[in-house]
Amino acid sequence: MTSRLQFLGACGTVTGSRFLLESGSDKVLVDCGLFQGQRVLRRRNWDSLPFDPSDLGGVVLTHAHLDHSGYLPVLTRDGFHGPVLASPATCDLAALVLRDSAHLQEEDAKYAAERGFSKHEPPRPLYGEQDAEGAILQLVPTLFGARTPVPGGDVVLQPAGHILGSAIAELRLAGRTVVFSGDLGRAQHPLLRPPTPRPAADVVVVESTYGARRHPADETDRLGEVVSRTVRRGGSVLIPAFAVDRTEIVLQALQRLLSAGAIPLVPVFVDSPMALAALQLYRRAVEGSDPDVRTDLLADPFGLDRVHLAASVDESIALNFPRQPCVIISASGMASGGRVVHHLAHLAADRRNTVVLVGFQAPGTRGFDLAHGASQLKALGRYLPVRCEVAVLEGMSVHADADDLVRWLAGAPGEVAPPAACYVVHGEEESSAVLADRLQHELGWLAVVPHQGEIVRLD
Repeated sequence: MTSRLQFLGACGTVTGSRFLLESGSDKVLVDCGLFQGQRVLRRRNWDSLPFDPSDLGGVVLTHAHLDHSGYLPVLTRDGFHGPVLASPATCDLAALVLRDSAHLQEEDAKYAAERGFSKHEPPRPLYGEQDAEGAILQLVPTLFGARTPVPGGDVVLQPAGHILGSAIAELRLAGRTVVFSGDLGRAQHPLLRPPTPRPAADVVVVESTYGARRHPADETDRLGEVVSRTVRRGGSVLIPAFAVDRTEIVLQALQRLLSAGAIPLVPVFVDSPMALAALQLYRRAVEGSDPDVRTDLLADPFGLDRVHLAASVDESIALNFPRQPCVIISASGMASGGRVVHHLAHLAADRRNTVVLVGFQAPGTRGFDLAHGASQLKALGRYLPVRCEVAVLEGMSVHADADDLVRWLAGAPGEVAPPAACYVVHGEEESSAVLADRLQHELGWLAVVPHQGEIVRLD
């Protein structure tokens, strides 16, 4: 039986993860993400898929981040009615992420219409809240380690150590085993256990976000230095952070610094409705000893008794004009949308303030521009000056770096022969190419960087 794999996203970019597996007439999609970043990429979200969604038998989600789950409302609205298999925590987080994405898209379209800065007339979202609710109904919680049927075969999910619920997906179709890394975490993640060792496989599809880089050591102390000097000059610290996982890691770092007296006792605000909801899920996971959570955590690793939670719009607006030095954590992590854009518009022009970037910044995002020294940004339909300090802390990333990826790929217990092929995806062109080259020279593997839309045989 002919089986094949088609790469429908995450080729030459870190976003839009979508991989179509076909075995005869059976079709399974692994991840269903949004393209983000540069406009040329975002426009792909509006393109028609090369298959009829109603022909799709199932979807497997590796985790809840938008670039892996955010296209689901389009898929289900356009005719997909099958199960979306994901770990229980991913199901919970994906519900938050999809609702928030739909809400933000509707709000952004409304704001653009009111201010007249959209090229579309009238401005419209890619999908709305009703579409998101339809997709959420199709999420099916799937336990780690359980072999679960999918059309043409089965799948096993194992912890990936990236965010709560993140999974490595091992699919068996037509006698072939294909392993998808999803987004792989780090061995020293401050909240989660290390990634599960790679299962033996005929084919591996691996991410390469940091395929050309090594992470610096833990940068909690550096974060403390940034906060301290900003407060000394009377400024505030703005931290764009993904609502899922990155906000929790930043809060944990700030809690350690405050407890040690390493930073001044200033107010810490979390300004993202989704982050507040995700915090509760993380707290519940810590209290319930979820299978991918570390066992050595404090009862409240996030110091929530000290944190101010900005739930309402009015509370968020007030943070644009801080009355005293403070720390503001707000989504999105690349400053590509959400409340953090409004904070940037009001705070970036003041030399006393600091913007701290604590994760990967994709080209085409405001975070990328800030990380590369931009003196001005376009936000909310106008250009704004950037005079504040900008600090980049890559050591707080929850992605495996290049060495982590090579070690994980090389370390499959009990594997008799290496995979027939390894496809390197989910990275900028240079990162994917460098990792593929390392795999060829260090492991002797056939490692390929596929192109968007490319199809390869698995049989």
